[in-house]
Amino acid sequence: MRIPGRSAAVLAALVSTAALAALSGCTVQPGDADGKHHLPVRIQLPSSHAPAVTRSAASGGQAPSGRTGAGGQAPPASSAPATRSAGPAPRVLWSRGDSGSGVRELQARLRQTDWLFDGPTGTYDDLTERAVSGFQGKRGLPRTGELDTVTWQRLLAMTHRPGKWELYLMGGQPADAPDPRCLTGRVLCISKTSRTLRWMVDGRTLQTMSVRFGSQYTPTREGVFHVYWKSRHHVSTLYDSPMPYALFFSGGQAVHYSYDFAARGYAGGSHGCVNVRDEAAIAALFAQARVGDKVVVHW
Repeated sequence: MRIPGRSAAVLAALVSTAALAALSGCTVQPGDADGKHHLPVRIQLPSSHAPAVTRSAASGGQAPSGRTGAGGQAPPASSAPATRSAGPAPRVLWSRGDSGSGVRELQARLRQTDWLFDGPTGTYDDLTERAVSGFQGKRGLPRTGELDTVTWQRLLAMTHRPGKWELYLMGGQPADAPDPRCLTGRVLCISKTSRTLRWMVDGRTLQTMSVRFGSQYTPTREGVFHVYWKSRHHVSTLYDSPMPYALFFSGGQAVHYSYDFAARGYAGGSHGCVNVRDEAAIAALFAQARVGDKVVVHW
């Protein structure tokens, strides 16, 4: 079939244009709907010239610029993962050698959790240090043996506020005001309210010690008495129990040192005597007291 010369030239031009389009990879995009713009041309670049792709948020990187993450929220400006502030280091509240009401409360709370069986004494000793260390280790905290703010908060959450007799289970509570009958002469002023004995001379308190009294069925008598007998190595003939440094003031009732009080505190009781748990204190009192000195037992 013969094609006229003009038509052949037009056809050749069309074929050449199509061939160039195929070789360059160009495609024609449709124009805007309003037809106001020229038809744009997109040139597909070889893969070696493609821009680098930033890792997506899902893979730990930043989403490409201009995109939003899940929920329509823009990703953070930095691709570095967020870090949590370490916060202040725990502060040490008490450690071995400290003493006071705070240490006493610590010991009472450690007793509630069965980490301490002695005390409270109000002194941060080796037993308290070991109890704190054990409590810390059980809860994954550093076993320093020192009470820091973190350990204290954990202990507070597990215990209740100790009452007065929990705090002074082994004695050491402050003495209340002396009875007016104790303000003259040489007096053993004994308070059942504060569980203390004051050794007083002419209104001045020379010594104070913790004491305990008889049980419900063998109560310690109240009133004004006098020391009528001193017996350094006394043994009870009725109960066959030792009563060292005994100062007898009413029948078989005496102020004396008690091994049981020293070991068990207020968990026990006497048969009517006034027990002292501090052997050094009662030894000093025994040396100073005289037969005839007044004894006042009061609430």
